[in-house]
Amino acid sequence: MNKYSAIINNINFLEDRVKTLSSNEIREKIINLKNLQNINLNDEKIITEVFALTREVAKRNIGLRHYDTQLLGGLVLNDNQIAEMKTGEGKTLVATLSASLNAI
Repeated sequence: MNKYSAIINNINFLEDRVKTLSSNEIREKIINLKNLQNINLNDEKIITEVFALTREVAKRNIGLRHYDTQLLGGLVLNDNQIAEMKTGEGKTLVATLSASLNAI
């Protein structure tokens, strides 16, 4: 849990910066990440940025914001582990985090 806490704090820190970006700027950032050679999807900086961008896109497009517990679930999934969650805790939203990271 401690290893994930720092990443979650960094994602939350980026939230204010990311929400000021236009949709085109977010798209550009994602394209730039896709174009990086030899990208390491386990790099905390990459994970932090992709999760922060995914959170903002979800908020803008479907009106749902990933909470810290959902960020935690996404980090666990990204580590090839299973995150058990109760009904209504946002499992589908959690999946968007690691899915977008792996889509890059």
